[in-house]
Amino acid sequence: MPTTIDLPAESSAFTNFKNGNETELTYALKWAAWKWLWEVAQCRVIGYEVRLEGPFGRIADVVGLGPENRVFLIEVKSSRADLSRDDNNERTKQKLLQKANSLDEAAALTRNILAEAKVHAAKSESARALAVAESDAAKIASKTASTKKRIETLSTKFHDPAYLRCADYHYIMAPHRMIRTTEAPEQWGLLNEYAETVVEAPLKQVKRVTQHVLRAIARANTRDLMKTCEVDVQRVK
Repeated sequence: MPTTIDLPAESSAFTNFKNGNETELTYALKWAAWKWLWEVAQCRVIGYEVRLEGPFGRIADVVGLGPENRVFLIEVKSSRADLSRDDNNERTKQKLLQKANSLDEAAALTRNILAEAKVHAAKSESARALAVAESDAAKIASKTASTKKRIETLSTKFHDPAYLRCADYHYIMAPHRMIRTTEAPEQWGLLNEYAETVVEAPLKQVKRVTQHVLRAIARANTRDLMKTCEVDVQRVK
């Protein structure tokens, strides 16, 4: 039988579920996603920050298990910048790799120029050329490190086939009208802050792994319950 839920305006337990790095908007959107999963998708097993790819896999913001053991995965996006962080694909990664290779070549060149500048400075007692060479080398090294770090942390959630195999339905929860309907990534649906469906997500044929999903949600809920109840966990040597 369909039911509705009312989210409390004020509740200490309700507040304790909020992560320290979450904005109020992000937290409100997560609960809107929970409400949609309960009322619309009729999920009765729901969890926050669930790792469906294993204990060290990527985190899905909200996951629910619905009728016929269908898995619903929701990513919460509170801003367009937040949205763009996951909206990368293999082409983006290849461009970054090409950029990194070019920067490696530039770094090697600046190191050679710096070495020559040091020799020249020692002979002519001129520090200007050396200072310029050192500055160029530092800038290139910084750009190289930044690019390589971005490659390591690049998120392709919206387009990664492996991530799309984690659930039957994938949705993005975002503020009303922040994302145009035509901007929703392929294979993803769109929800708004009023727990309304803006774009229906297509049903994907994925491997049925109900036990694994239940275990992942249970692990996430156990973590959140212990956090809410301020249970202190200490490692025993």
